[in-house]
Amino acid sequence: MSDSLKTRREFLQTSALGASAACTVPMFLERTFAQLDKEAKDSAIQTETGKDSRILVVLQLAGGNDGLNTVVPYADDAYHKARPRLRKDVKDLRKINDHLALSGNLGFMGSLYDEGELAIVQGVGYPNPNRSHFVSTSIWETADTRNRSSTGWLGRYFDHECAGADPTVGISLKKTQPESFGAMKNPGISLSTPELYRWIHGGGEKALAEEFFAELNSPDDATGSSLEEVGKPGRKAGENNLAFLERVAMDARVSSDRILGLASKYKSKVQYAGTPVSRSLNLVSRMIAGGMPTRVYYVSHGGFDTHQGQANRHGQLLSQLDQALKSFFTDLAQQGNKDRVTLLTFTEFGRRVAENASGGTDHGKGNCLFVAGAPVKGGLYGKHPSLTDLDKGDLKFDIDFRSIYATVIEDWMKGKAKPILNEDFKKVGFMG
Repeated sequence: MSDSLKTRREFLQTSALGASAACTVPMFLERTFAQLDKEAKDSAIQTETGKDSRILVVLQLAGGNDGLNTVVPYADDAYHKARPRLRKDVKDLRKINDHLALSGNLGFMGSLYDEGELAIVQGVGYPNPNRSHFVSTSIWETADTRNRSSTGWLGRYFDHECAGADPTVGISLKKTQPESFGAMKNPGISLSTPELYRWIHGGGEKALAEEFFAELNSPDDATGSSLEEVGKPGRKAGENNLAFLERVAMDARVSSDRILGLASKYKSKVQYAGTPVSRSLNLVSRMIAGGMPTRVYYVSHGGFDTHQGQANRHGQLLSQLDQALKSFFTDLAQQGNKDRVTLLTFTEFGRRVAENASGGTDHGKGNCLFVAGAPVKGGLYGKHPSLTDLDKGDLKFDIDFRSIYATVIEDWMKGKAKPILNEDFKKVGFMG
């Protein structure tokens, strides 16, 4: 039996609930023990997810990052005409070539680009784009432009390429599970902070958390045992609603103990800022250093819905991103793990070309994204969209975002993209 499965079984057997059930084991514990035994047998054929495997970090820029003030077409007169207040002068930029520059707030990312470890992919989007935050985010997370899929692209990767994997094959540091983690078998673990998923004694929210898990881990009642939701994301065949929640809660609690234990062993010499994105990447780096078997980490950096007062706010957000990435990649290098990690950014849509009357930009369509890390073949990819040949005031796209996913899945994660994306997409050459 693997160490992780042994830990989960021992946790169950030695917990207060397990001890009190010595004579009459609740049905969910009996099922859990049986599942642990099955997983122990399956683990012999599990895809390698150990301390030497490749890692993908997905970083969401939530709210719709303004790509035109991130990768700036400073030599284009149309840019300056469309943005008389928001335009960036060349003195405030980091030049890439005679036409484009990175925002001056992205100094570290500029150095990554110079070192050949940052790919800038331009003109990214999808057919018939949607300007709704909710809908467009869902499309990016599920990789389904019809917005009908019940699973996410990363969840399908877990199902197809990581059979029998530990629940921590994917870890999200969002308050809620990202839609991209939706899976038929293993949806990964979503933790805003691991401490939230431990048995905690105390008042206020901690007491509520304890009560919540106590309720989840009570035996089935007649109603609960009659409900089956076979085929739902993360649901095992024959598993009812309560059993599903029990399993997810137990996985989170046990995984939390492991995460805290491993993360506490590594003391970074790198200084991280106190921003949420820096704290999240700090925890990711500590989990990587601790040897977590995780293949995918998911982190979010929000606030990019800049309808008004964008000039200062957008620069601050990019600076926070840049500082977080500088600490993170410096940390990975000191650990000796920089060759194992690739980081992919995404945002649900770009902003409109013209600024609005409130000193901001409204929801748009085509955009840019970044792929960063030592394994990346850096450079510019795709065409920078025209600022005069527009789609109802928005940038047109040249590269389907699913081509980015296909490249990451096959050329970095060494999986098969078509079963995950349901179509063939032309790959982009940013993986070395």
